[in-house]
Formats: sequence, C-alpha cells, structure tokens
Amino acid sequence: METNTKNYLTITAGYWAFTLTDGAIRMLVVLYFHLLGYSAFEVAMLFLFYEFFGIITNLVGGWLGVKLGLNVTMHIGMALQVIALLMLTVSDSMLSVAYVMFAQALSGIAKDLNKMSAKAGVKTVLGKAKEHSNQNKSDKSTNQDSKLFKWVAILTGSKNALKGIGYFLGAFLLDVAGFRLSLFILAGSLFIVLIITLLLIPKELGKNKTNAKPKFTQVFSNTSAINWLSATRFFLFGSRDVWFVVALPVFLVEILNWNYTQVGTFMALWIIGYGVVQALAPKLLSRTNTPTGFTAKILAFILALIPAAIAIALMQNANLKTSVNLENVELILISGLFIFAIVFAINSAVHSYLILAYADHDKVAMNVGFYYMANAAGRLTGTVLSGLIYQNHGLIGCLWVSAGFLIVTGGLSFMLPKHLKNTV
Repeated sequence: METNTKNYLTITAGYWAFTLTDGAIRMLVVLYFHLLGYSAFEVAMLFLFYEFFGIITNLVGGWLGVKLGLNVTMHIGMALQVIALLMLTVSDSMLSVAYVMFAQALSGIAKDLNKMSAKAGVKTVLGKAKEHSNQNKSDKSTNQDSKLFKWVAILTGSKNALKGIGYFLGAFLLDVAGFRLSLFILAGSLFIVLIITLLLIPKELGKNKTNAKPKFTQVFSNTSAINWLSATRFFLFGSRDVWFVVALPVFLVEILNWNYTQVGTFMALWIIGYGVVQALAPKLLSRTNTPTGFTAKILAFILALIPAAIAIALMQNANLKTSVNLENVELILISGLFIFAIVFAINSAVHSYLILAYADHDKVAMNVGFYYMANAAGRLTGTVLSGLIYQNHGLIGCLWVSAGFLIVTGGLSFMLPKHLKNTV
C-alpha cells in the first residue's frame, strides 16, 4: 500500500476510534447523571468546560503540533481521553459537579487536540503526495485540490456519523454493562488504538522541519483569507448550536411530549445523516469540483432561508393546544431540520476544505488550530444563547437568531478569495 494512503487510513482510523468514545462519553454522562438526580441545568454545566477549553486548546494545539509533531499531539489527545474516562469510574460520592466538569475539561482538550491533528495530518500527507507527483503543474494543482476536498470530506463526514453512532454506543453500554464497566471498556479500547497508531504514524508528521522555532504569536494567523474564514466559521456553528444544543431537545420534551429515547434517537440520526452528507459533499458539488469562497457564500445565504422558513411555519401554528397543531409542528420541525442538516453539512465540508487549501504547508497545524478555535468559540456562544433565548423567546426566537447568524456568515464570505491562491 502506498505510504501516504496508509498514513491517511491510520490517521482516519485513530480519529474514528476517538470520535466513538467522544459521542459515547457524552451520552453516558447525560443519562447517568440524570439518573443520579442532577437537574437539567447541572447536567448542562458539566459540559461548559468541555466547550470552553476547546477554544484554548485549538489556539495552543496548532503551535504544539508544529513544535512537537502531529503524531505527538494526536496521541496526547488520546491519552487525555483515556484519563478522562477513567476519572469517572470513581464512586458516586466523588462525582461532584466540579469533579465531573474537570474530567469533561480534559475530554474537551483531548477532542480538539485529536481533531486538529487529524485535519492537519491529512493536509500534510496530501502535501507529500503532491511533492512526488509527476503530473504537469496545472493538472497537478487541480487534481490535488479535488483530492484534498474528497479526503477531508470523508474524514469530517465519517467523524460526525460515528459521533452519532457513539451516542447509541454510550446508551447501549450503559444499559448492558453499567456506567463504570462501560467507561473501562471505552478507555481500554482507545488505549489499544493509541498504541497501534503511535507506532504506525510517522513521528515527524507535521513537525516544523526548518531550524526556526515556531513562535507562539504565530498561532494568530496573519493571512486574511484564514481570518475571514475563521470569522465565518464562528457564525456558521453558532447558527446551528443556538437551536440544536438546548432549545431543540427541551422543545421536543416540553411541547411535543417526546420521551428521552425518542429525543436521543432523533439527535443521533440527525448527526449521522449530517455526517453522511458531509462525506458525499464532493459528489454533490461535482460541477464545482474545487469549492471557493463564492461557493461558501452562496451556501450560507441558502442555509439562512431554512431556519427563517421553519420559524415562519411554526408561527402559523403557534397555538399548540390541539393534537392537529402538534402533528403539524412535528412535521414542520423534523422535515425542516433535516433539510437544514443537508445544506449545513455541505457548507461545513466546504469550510473544512477551504481552511486546508488556504493554510501554509509549514504552518498548517497553527492555521487549522486558529480556525477551530473560532469554531469552538461559535459553539460555546451558540450553546449559551440557546438556553438564554429559548427561555425568553422559545424555539422560534432561536431559529430567527440562527437565520441572522447565517446572514452574517454569508456577508463575511464576501471577503473570501474567489480563487484559491494557496493550495496543497
């Protein structure tokens, strides 16, 4: 097997294994601490540091990736996840909110170190493939851009699909093995994967080969395309989480009277479907084989129409006292959100490609880290706003804010380059 293909498959397999544990641990924590009698607010607080430390990790992680190598940062992430899983195996009397928040902080750091390393690793691996290509320069650039989009879409899409499967895995393990044995199973499995990928992934992957040491100040990108793309990413993911994280599950329980199993199944299927569409994005955009900033702009404005349309439709059925109206609301919401998932997934896949296309090969880890710092900040902002806006204005209010965020995303996308100048 070609070395670059083997490295790509190893990175992807390690990312998959980590993602399964990431989805499973979230479901385990939500369900088990609900069983222990934690309030909804206390359960939400358990994940606050998970999101907050994602911002810090993405900022620092890229610098570490260049300094130490992506092999090291990827496996530091895996090791921290193993520790976070094992921390939760203590007795119930020790599982205070503060203790679990700290464990989730480690899990958040682990997740973003692993994600940054995997994404940057794909760029690095494909960059090496380009160096050894014998094609003419024009064909080489076009084919490598197309190949990068395809590989990144598969990596990102499969990750999200597996995170949804992880939700099922966590609930299944809790049911058949109990909380603590489930954690030991996940920790042990991930540790085995850690050892295998540590041996297979090149030690120098992504490491700065020049004599100059990377300065920490370099984590703040001085490339305008990356800065503008990071700004669009902030609002793109804020637009999703402002309704998805808190408002949607609470609405499904309070208004539509769904049980927890139904809510969990819907959320998992949404994430899996979203991931599948991401992986298929290159085929869905076959006429524009290598997306540009223009592609991202058009998709953002199209996406903005969807939450606005859902909000308007829900406003027409605002009287939720009759079963007929509840059925209408359920149909509007489910169909609308799955349409949103399709367009959002394609938009996200285009963004994930563009950050690697814009990134400097020698500083790819820092560029990707800065970009995902904006991603994490958008998720944190969306999470906070989701609870705040839902409490005061309901799901309809959250959907209008989502539409507003997406209009801003489209507006910022005007600043993205129309053509790729810095590709693989």
